[in-house]
Amino acid sequence: MEDSSAEYVGFWPRVGATIIDSIIMLVITSPLMIAIYGGDYFTGNDLSLVRGPADFLVTWVLPAVATILFWMYKQATPGKLAVSARVVDARTGNPLTLGQSIIRYLGYFVSMLPLFLGIIWVAFDPRKQGWHDKLAGTVVIRPKARGVEPVRFEG
Repeated sequence: MEDSSAEYVGFWPRVGATIIDSIIMLVITSPLMIAIYGGDYFTGNDLSLVRGPADFLVTWVLPAVATILFWMYKQATPGKLAVSARVVDARTGNPLTLGQSIIRYLGYFVSMLPLFLGIIWVAFDPRKQGWHDKLAGTVVIRPKARGVEPVRFEG
């Protein structure tokens, strides 16, 4: 099946979307962490990944839940919406399932571990899929610009 109205979204627009999402998440989580742990939260010498239960919930669980809910209900995070991109099932073009969303989110960690190679992969893959996309069976698409090859779904 082919969607002649869509194209795959490449590396740089996705980087821009990630920057937007990161800024939004910082604006939400930073005041919460300062309110809970005080001003030393960002400047202290504690190098642990998690300083306590609130830290875990606000900096790990909240972003995961928010991202997965955005993928399921809007097909995109705010950053991807800003670049007119949607995350869809690679075979059908349908919205993601809960399972695909969870696998895709966890796949980001797999993609980042070897020096971000799984993220950089987007720049070279014909369907612009990172490893997290391949693991979850997803693609990132947007309305097609003139003269661009259309998106082809497997199913």
